[in-house]
Amino acid sequence: MFSRTLPAVLLFLALACAAVRADELQINPNHPDQYTVVRGDTLWDISGRFLQHPWQWPELWRYNPLIKDPHWIYPGDTLYFSYVNGAPRLSLTPPGGDEKVLPKVRESAVDRAVQMIPSDAIVQFLNSPKVVSAEELQNAPYVIGFVGEHLIAGAGDGVYVRGIDEPQSLGYTIFRQGKPYVDPLSQEILGYEAQFVADATLQDIGDPATFAVNKSDTEIQRGDRLMPTAAGEMALNYFPRPPEKRVVGSIIRVMGGVSQIGQHDVVVIDRGSADGLEAGHTLDVYRRGQMILDRYQSQQPVAVKMPDEQAGVLMVFRPFERVSYALVMKATAAMHTLDRVQTP
Repeated sequence: MFSRTLPAVLLFLALACAAVRADELQINPNHPDQYTVVRGDTLWDISGRFLQHPWQWPELWRYNPLIKDPHWIYPGDTLYFSYVNGAPRLSLTPPGGDEKVLPKVRESAVDRAVQMIPSDAIVQFLNSPKVVSAEELQNAPYVIGFVGEHLIAGAGDGVYVRGIDEPQSLGYTIFRQGKPYVDPLSQEILGYEAQFVADATLQDIGDPATFAVNKSDTEIQRGDRLMPTAAGEMALNYFPRPPEKRVVGSIIRVMGGVSQIGQHDVVVIDRGSADGLEAGHTLDVYRRGQMILDRYQSQQPVAVKMPDEQAGVLMVFRPFERVSYALVMKATAAMHTLDRVQTP
């Protein structure tokens, strides 16, 4: 088999297209002079080795005028950091070496360029519906019964559905109302978790309509709701950058059943597209300071709130209207629900 390059993600071209603030480029004071990419690295991880803010990568790349076109970065490639005429520089050749970068012959046909983010951490949250409003729940079609004399249904069974007046597609997702997402300050309900139940295909139009269940994660029950399947709606092409305007919110839930939040965990925040958030927006996470009783100044103890401490960075990858799913890109300390998130 001939060795060939199979690029999975373009390192610099994708990032150079991203909108980046005009803030001064901040170099990581502990940056290495050179770094060899290893399998499992992400572009965010690599950027963080050289920059205090990894989303400033395009700014660093613009300091490399001798290299006109971005290059593919693969495991085994070595990146060299230096200053040229006072400007930071990153290249694929050592300082003082030949600036012409020749194509490499890869040892394996399955060599793949490093990814921007660990896609395995978020892929399960991309396609199926996850957050619905109270109005969407109220108006969504619902399962009224089952074909045959079944009490429940699963893959291979048929179900009867009411509320399909004008079918929007042949493929539908069956979901069940889950826990509400609540604003921690106002206690307002921002939406409801839509728990995936099954995929189904419309067979016969009517009232009720008949659906065939293609696959299911759990048993279908009467009252479960349906919405058109959003196949192919989401992609894995993200351009991390801060929001254009100031956003302040909180982490309101962590997915996966863990109590402490760490790197590559998926969380839900109480801000969404209505607040200006888009896929790729990055936010700093601040661990809320504890309340401590000061017993030393007077006989009556006084509660004093400790300062909030920065604990990490997250990236929004699926915004809904009032909440968003976000991936923890960096964790310098344990995070918890109700911790604050804000524009860097």
